[in-house]
Amino acid sequence: MIRFVRKLLPRRWRPDYLEIPVVRLHGIIMTGGGPFRQNLSLASTAAVLEKAFAEKDAPAVAISINSPGGSPVQSRLIYRRIRDLATEKNKKVYMFVEDVAASGGYMIAVAGDEIIADPSSIVGSIGVVSASFGFTDLIKKIGVERRVHTAGKNKATLDPFRPENKEDVEHLKALQLEIHETFINLVKERRGEKLSDNPDLFTGLFWTGTRGVELGLVDSLGDMRSYLLSQYGPKTKLKLISQPRGLFGRKVPSTETRIEALGANLASGVIDAAEERALWSRFGL
Repeated sequence: MIRFVRKLLPRRWRPDYLEIPVVRLHGIIMTGGGPFRQNLSLASTAAVLEKAFAEKDAPAVAISINSPGGSPVQSRLIYRRIRDLATEKNKKVYMFVEDVAASGGYMIAVAGDEIIADPSSIVGSIGVVSASFGFTDLIKKIGVERRVHTAGKNKATLDPFRPENKEDVEHLKALQLEIHETFINLVKERRGEKLSDNPDLFTGLFWTGTRGVELGLVDSLGDMRSYLLSQYGPKTKLKLISQPRGLFGRKVPSTETRIEALGANLASGVIDAAEERALWSRFGL
């Protein structure tokens, strides 16, 4: 309400400071989520991004990114939404890397007109990975017979309870190469001549923010507050944008509902947490 009243005042009576909206995109990139893990996806970020870019008096939007990656589809959808809003609202986008912007996290980062990282941030990992387990010996030991019935000879491709098949692996690698090429083209489109001619750039390796500047993956080193003050002056203020709420706030579930939801998600939540931990640990975090 206060901000609405201010906009009705003559410009000479308005505060003389400049507000830059800030969005935090932190977590692994994947659809879904739950009490144990808040994921990044287009569904979970669209509203807060719309709200940030709707700030009429702000010349730019600052985004804090901290993600080890995840779904290439969701990464590109978030990237595309940021670029579309930046064009539509005619705003500059500053992307600030915290601990890590790797793999899909870096794909989102290149949506920024400028990427600023801490010297010790981790950036890069421009590649595609698929991981799974094989349980063929385990089910034999515990006396389990695997029964799979399909319509279509390739419907059970990469079944973890069956021996690995050469043709299945070749098909998976072909898919990975296509996705990798899309990732590479996106980075080249956004970073252009800033990228160094380094043969390891698109091999999946990752580097510190300092090395990222040398490779052209990052524009400069710094932190959000200091950098934005240097760009827009000492009277600049940062405004954290949170998820929009309804007129009367969010509905608070009953105690019974919360207990049921917790019980239903407990087992899958533990597994999700372990998977998330594995993603972060790849980068020493």
